[in-house]
Amino acid sequence: MVSDRIERPWALMRHHAGWADVFHIDSESPDSITGFYPDRETVGPPVNYSTRAVLARYPTLEAARSAREGAVSEWRKHDAEVRDAETALRAAEKLREDAWLNSLRDAAERS
Repeated sequence: MVSDRIERPWALMRHHAGWADVFHIDSESPDSITGFYPDRETVGPPVNYSTRAVLARYPTLEAARSAREGAVSEWRKHDAEVRDAETALRAAEKLREDAWLNSLRDAAERS
């Protein structure tokens, strides 16, 4: 409902993996939102985004900032597992590369 959206003008917008920027929604249509980022040093003219860009909406600036900080904590809980997975991936890629090179060399020796 439109009234529900007006009551929740603060949004979190994806900035990059694990981080979202607080965004104030000034107006919206069914397909787009218009607003600004209050935490940026220079607040320029309003910007437009698809409504799909909104990760979540909040009634107050404080609620949006608090949710963002809580989400960062949740993201960080998985850092060790991600590092371990990246290490395992690098090892698997090295094995694949070595197998590929060995296959090429073996084929060259058989020729």
